[in-house]
Amino acid sequence: MSLWKDFTNGLVNENPTFRLVLGTCPTLAVTTAVTNGLGMGVAAMAVLIGSNLIISLINKIVPSEVRIPIYVVVIATFTTLVQMMIQAFSPALDKALGIFIPLIVVNCIILARAESFASKNPPLNSIMDGIGMGLGFTGALVIMSTVREILGAGTFMGISLFGAGFEPALIAILPPGGFLVFGFAIAAVNKLTSAKKA
Repeated sequence: MSLWKDFTNGLVNENPTFRLVLGTCPTLAVTTAVTNGLGMGVAAMAVLIGSNLIISLINKIVPSEVRIPIYVVVIATFTTLVQMMIQAFSPALDKALGIFIPLIVVNCIILARAESFASKNPPLNSIMDGIGMGLGFTGALVIMSTVREILGAGTFMGISLFGAGFEPALIAILPPGGFLVFGFAIAAVNKLTSAKKA
């Protein structure tokens, strides 16, 4: 039961994007297209799972005075591996995401899970937490990027939905549109979760 709870926690109740409001910078920057949002989410999830596992395994031998620098080194190692894989297998995605892949190192979600969960729990629980939080983050990015791409470009994953006569609402793929979609998404998730509790 504990493993299931660790997995599902990041999907809704503690969704890193819509409930904890972490990782806002990449959320707003890369969600102009579904492929970008999906790519960023999967990359962050891979780093989350790997770093959670290693940090959980080494937590008893890491002196508390240097735990944060060691966590950052672990996260940076996985981020570098993920970036190299993206560069090798999807150069177009690497170009589209740009600086936001290396910035996974300082993503609040990953460091927060390392400090608050992985360093205090067994490896299997930490992996489940990484998967749940990663899926929650990926889901949030896909939801936002779907809305923004459809409204702002009239496409879904680059495929035209409405034909040549469609006039896109360009604001949706500009920064103000990102903030608007983000705000409405947070409001909707909060409404749904509060309705569940009532």
